[in-house]
Amino acid sequence: MDVFMEIFTLVTGVIYVVLEIRQKNFMWIVGMANALAAMYMFFSKDLYASFGLNTYYFAIAFWGLYQWRRDARRLKAGLGVSGKREGAVSDSSDAIHLNRLGWKTLAGCAVAFCLGLAVLRFAIAGLGDPMSGLDAGVAVLSAVATYMLGRSYREQWLLWIVADVLSALLCLSQGMYWMMAMYAVYTASAAYGYFYWGKHGVYVDESGYVGRQ
Repeated sequence: MDVFMEIFTLVTGVIYVVLEIRQKNFMWIVGMANALAAMYMFFSKDLYASFGLNTYYFAIAFWGLYQWRRDARRLKAGLGVSGKREGAVSDSSDAIHLNRLGWKTLAGCAVAFCLGLAVLRFAIAGLGDPMSGLDAGVAVLSAVATYMLGRSYREQWLLWIVADVLSALLCLSQGMYWMMAMYAVYTASAAYGYFYWGKHGVYVDESGYVGRQ
């Protein structure tokens, strides 16, 4: 059963990250299935922070789907008046909708990471988590990255590179080799995603399309 669930998590995880790079809304649905499988795997290994993280993934997928659909509508509306705005593009086939990451949001994410790491590490250490520091770090960093993903910040890919490398090491330490392979794929995909979103990304706001710069 464990091997089957690991392989299922790997397959859905690869599909998820491909859809993420292409910014397809169906990614969030695949993510729900992937999160449920990962919840089972991490709980069976007493990795409670990673179990909680995937519970968070499942829940936030509903919010993320709403955010992406809203921003996609804004992008489409903005591209409809592309000739009226400086720096606009008329081809929407590969366009990725982005939001600008402001300093206030960045500072808030940093504070949330520091506080979350301190609290979560203390909590799961008492539950017998064998890798409480690494487990908590991966969980909190990934939680912040998922929020940034939902808001379509390009910088979320940089957080995922770090989180995925740490997740691969965590899975290796527990003998979860299929899931380690999944996170290795995630790491490479995150690096590619950062450049892909940079090439195809356009920024949107409440009024619609605002250009590449």
